[in-house]
Amino acid sequence: MIRATKIVATLGPASSSPEKLEQLIRAGVDVVRMNFSHGSVQDHVDRAARVREAAARAGKEVAIMADLQGPKIRVGSFEGGKVELQPGQRFVLDAARSQAGDAQAVGLDYKDLPRDVRPGDTLLLNDGLIRLTVDEVRGEQVRTTVAVGGELSDHKGINKAGGGLTAPALTPKDMADIRTAMSLQADYLAVSFPKSATDMEMARQLAHVAGEPSRHKPALIAKIERTEAVAALESILKASDGIMVARGDLAVEVGNAAVPALQKRMIRLARDLDRVVITATQMMESMIVNPVPTRAEVSDVANAVLDGTDAVMLSAETAVGKYPLETVEQVAAIVLEAERAEDARLREDFMQRHFGRIDQSIAMGALFTAHHLGCKAIVAQTESGSTALWMSRHSIRVPIFGMTHKHHSERRMALYRNVTPVLMPTHNERDIALAEAEQVLVARGVLRPGDTYAITCGEPMGYPGGTNMLKVCRVG
Repeated sequence: MIRATKIVATLGPASSSPEKLEQLIRAGVDVVRMNFSHGSVQDHVDRAARVREAAARAGKEVAIMADLQGPKIRVGSFEGGKVELQPGQRFVLDAARSQAGDAQAVGLDYKDLPRDVRPGDTLLLNDGLIRLTVDEVRGEQVRTTVAVGGELSDHKGINKAGGGLTAPALTPKDMADIRTAMSLQADYLAVSFPKSATDMEMARQLAHVAGEPSRHKPALIAKIERTEAVAALESILKASDGIMVARGDLAVEVGNAAVPALQKRMIRLARDLDRVVITATQMMESMIVNPVPTRAEVSDVANAVLDGTDAVMLSAETAVGKYPLETVEQVAAIVLEAERAEDARLREDFMQRHFGRIDQSIAMGALFTAHHLGCKAIVAQTESGSTALWMSRHSIRVPIFGMTHKHHSERRMALYRNVTPVLMPTHNERDIALAEAEQVLVARGVLRPGDTYAITCGEPMGYPGGTNMLKVCRVG
């Protein structure tokens, strides 16, 4: 059984050696995430080179996703590195403070906080573990009372319950990091804390300008982390190539209880709009220090698969965890088991959808035909990967093979659910191209004599958006 749901693994000290990278790719990693919150420009360039080399050794192309840091909405540092806050005590967040913090006050990395809050607002620090109630704003000081205390250490994040922080999605650091990401030809660019479609459009414009020398254009992923992004979800999706259900900051802003339903809604809407979706945050958190996951984590990964996510993402589990390889292996096994139980019928609204493009209609026709004929595979011969993407938006047990002669398209398809990207030489002769596609699948053991498969292509060959033919073949 070919695994449909993809695995995104964050790189870090535990997973950046050439040997470990190759092991992770062989174990099932499809996309590597490079977290631009950490490391230098040279670190990112070197890591990307090692990824490409490890993928070549493993015989499997993977996509690189550059994840921008976004605005630093954080407290400053403390004398001694941390303080213990007690419920009921007064605590000041001071944008003008330059000295190290103490148990009474701390400076702010985010200097605009005094202008974003008012008395009665609730501030959530350290992923919501600490809760402060705003009493008053006096100049550059936000004076608060600790509602829920605990340990607060250097540079922990700040969220405002219900959203409303005005920090822009793209900082000067992000703009520089976009140039770095384009220099190493990252396939996906993840934008942190977007609030509107405009944030994504600006990121795309910056990426296109930075990628112009090499004619590289990445796909954009919007990380849904803010209350405002939930309200603008559809417009953000339309301005992006996909979204990440970033459950950490999102849960802090909207409340933990609201996240499961939001996750299902986001996945459903992304698929309806032909966008990809990644489910992230604490998928296998306990495996940072333990060799096996909890039962709750197993259920969490399986439920994301059953919701229809394209990919599940590992963060600290593979970046700094003790068991990065074992974590990937566990996720791959859980995903496969969940997919066996998945309802494989085509979506009920399949016949209600309308297509204004020939290539889109051919893609849907291939799904319908393969489902009813019991085909062993669907082959999409594609320039850009769009045909394979459209096919992947519907639940079907038939594996889809996106065959392209472009490395860029091959890597982008690495994130599409139920799509196996295959790099193939290009041919202007249709019959030669179709015959070689069959030979590849026979060699891989996907097809055997007597099996049927559906194949789509464009005629004449080699033009983006030119898919106009569907053929059903039987292996001789």
